Amino acid sequence: MENGSLDDNVGSSSSHESQGFSFTEVYSVQASSSKVICCHFSSDGKLLASGGHDKKAVVFFTDTMEPKSTLEEHSSLITDVRFGPSMPCLATSSFDKTVRVWDADNPGNSLQTLTGHSAVVMSLDFHPTKDDLICSCDKDGEIRYWSINNGSCARVFKGGTAQLRFQPRLGKYLAAAAENVVSILDVETQILRHSLQGHTKPIQSVCWNPSGEFLASVSEDSVRVWTFGSGSEGECIHDLRCNGNKFYSCVFHPTFSSSLLVIGCYQSLELWNMVENKAMALAAHEGLIAALDVSTATGLIASASHDKFVKLWK
Repeated sequence: MENGSLDDNVGSSSSHESQGFSFTEVYSVQASSSKVICCHFSSDGKLLASGGHDKKAVVFFTDTMEPKSTLEEHSSLITDVRFGPSMPCLATSSFDKTVRVWDADNPGNSLQTLTGHSAVVMSLDFHPTKDDLICSCDKDGEIRYWSINNGSCARVFKGGTAQLRFQPRLGKYLAAAAENVVSILDVETQILRHSLQGHTKPIQSVCWNPSGEFLASVSEDSVRVWTFGSGSEGECIHDLRCNGNKFYSCVFHPTFSSSLLVIGCYQSLELWNMVENKAMALAAHEGLIAALDVSTATGLIASASHDKFVKLWK
């Protein structure tokens, strides 16, 4: 095991320890026969879902990483997978232009197929407190609000092509990335509250910290962190430029969510100490790390990669 501090820009083993902080691979499982591009923990941390190019989503038990179920109804690749915040359900979005909602306990058939997008659906998310509300966006920038109960589209507006995520806990805002801008939409009024600008390349992913006070946005050459705490909103407080390895995904560390960001790159994870602005790379996968997620319940971080593997870290 390598020992060092976060200012080491090297680190080729799959674990790291320094100053009471450690980051180690706990599980590694081949989750697919093809590229895995999304993953998400259930709210209690006991399940992890992943999906990708083989058109299937797989649900794993996180304590053993044994598969619980496989969801097979999409006719094209799966772009995003999300568990509901309180109900035992999960949803998947796909290049087949649909969103499907599944019973996580009995996922033989999807409960709802949400149709209406005219382009491939790129991302989706459940509202953290409104059980019936789900949101999705497509390649043309159309954002749709759906009622899960009756399968109808409640509202349509523009502004997200790559990824969208509701602000955790409160669900006051929806962050939606399109090209090099993140739009912050007021969920109740649909008003555009902030247009976060500064990226020069297309944004691949966005991620809130668990309290909803910080939002990170990732493009291949930079990661920016924006504050939504009391007093100042939509202000960029941290900016990391890449030095060779392209960025793609990110997640706030479960223990140090105000100071440490985990960034998915090609083959490696970068651990970025935002406060000291120091980053350290860690060999993690054989391909692009397309998605990261964190469970605040267990402290585990999941990584999903084009190398067909899903790994758990702690």
